[in-house]
Amino acid sequence: MALMQITVIPIGTAKPGVGEYIADIEQFLRQAGVDHSLHDMGTVIHGRCEELFILARQIHQLPFSRGARRVVTQITIDERLDKDPGIGEKVLSVIKQAGGSQQ
Repeated sequence: MALMQITVIPIGTAKPGVGEYIADIEQFLRQAGVDHSLHDMGTVIHGRCEELFILARQIHQLPFSRGARRVVTQITIDERLDKDPGIGEKVLSVIKQAGGSQQ
């Protein structure tokens, strides 16, 4: 299993805000039952690599259906063979190692 961070940037839109485009992506992931976490600069998705690449393509296409004329999508995939990383586990591990608690 793996984690994928995806950031979608619609360009050529009528307004500078892109929240409605990101809301479409959030709704798509919820309806698909995908394990994910939305954050300020993107979304982290948990799944098998093969499925993550398919999801990335589907997510990339969503802003075009709302009228975006150009879309830039950045993805980062972290796959481990020795264990199944869950969303948020890395953050908790680092906070624990730093001797603090998450605010």
